[in-house]
Amino acid sequence: MNKASTIEPGLKRTLSLPMVVLYGLGVTIGAGIYVLIGETAGRAGMSAPLAFVIASLVMACPAASFAELTGRLPFAAAEAHFVDEAFHMNWLTLAVGLAVASVGVVSSATIGLGSAGYIAQVVDLPHAAIVTAIFVLMGLVAAWGIRESILFAGLLTLIEIGGLLAILAGAAVSEADILYRLDEISVALDRAHLPGLAAASLIAFFAFIGFENIDSIAEETKNPQRTIGYAIFITLGLSTLLYVAVATVAVLAIDPAELALTEAPLAALFSRMTGMSPVAITLIAIVATLNGIIVQIIMTSRVLYGLANKKQLPAIFALVHSVTRTPLLATGIAAGSALVLALAFPISGLAEWTSRITLAIFILACSALVRIKLRGTPPPPGTFIVPLWVPVLGVLLCGVLLVAGG
Repeated sequence: MNKASTIEPGLKRTLSLPMVVLYGLGVTIGAGIYVLIGETAGRAGMSAPLAFVIASLVMACPAASFAELTGRLPFAAAEAHFVDEAFHMNWLTLAVGLAVASVGVVSSATIGLGSAGYIAQVVDLPHAAIVTAIFVLMGLVAAWGIRESILFAGLLTLIEIGGLLAILAGAAVSEADILYRLDEISVALDRAHLPGLAAASLIAFFAFIGFENIDSIAEETKNPQRTIGYAIFITLGLSTLLYVAVATVAVLAIDPAELALTEAPLAALFSRMTGMSPVAITLIAIVATLNGIIVQIIMTSRVLYGLANKKQLPAIFALVHSVTRTPLLATGIAAGSALVLALAFPISGLAEWTSRITLAIFILACSALVRIKLRGTPPPPGTFIVPLWVPVLGVLLCGVLLVAGG
């Protein structure tokens, strides 16, 4: 028998910088702004834009740390590799890997509920039927093939960004004086408002979860030392600009308490500003949320695949289909688990738990980089390097938000 024919198929490096950025934007922009803007406004009031600023600042140090860590260790199940390289404790490596996978599952469930809320605006079906159909169909797309899945998700990403830009354009036309009303945005740093702002920042933090998932496709990315770092920073920067702008328009156009009560907040915002039917923006919101589900399922399946390759999970999770070149079992488990959670829990609770687990993972990842740097392990050529204080500050900021938001 030909030796080559006995080799199991593996992941294939096909992704360039634009495609990785599209993946990053697709996994980041979605339920966080299309659905949870109402939750954020309800907790922070006119300080909602500030909550997004705080969340992005907390994200900055972990983002820079992940850029270096992924250059050093460009593997699927990246966070597990980071912790394993730093601490060499198998139980901690497995725990971190499973925590990352759980974030993907819980995020998918959160986004699925948001998507169902928008779909219910245009389709009269039972909630459970809508949620089930969402995860079955998005699971099939995620299993299709990494290049095909990301090209499809990339198209959806462009549509969802177009929806946000349409809202901003509508504000510029219908709310011509909006720039003169920016002083209405409250900083709200007094003691009475800080708990609400901290809780809103934890919800807003969910909107930025995604850049760290870029490392999960490192084994399918060309020149990951260079590409992954650039993609992380581009994703975080563009997301921050869009979120702060949309949050500002939202709380200036609709009372935050009213915004918090709607299941389709950006559809309500679009209708209020333009007087037009919210159908178009509702359809875009559906696209945005479905896109988020696809990329979260992809991320979760790659984490399970990576853990199996490290012998941390049964080898069956690492099996890659010879035609699709995707881990089908891992993809099915990711989609099925998310479906169960979406049918069992409310959206706000899922978002908060996603943020908490992610913050804990960030603390461990930043700590891993501190240890690796102190040990003096040289990085591969071309790796993005950050000063030691960056991961140290990342640990502190994530810890503060984790405690304050709780």
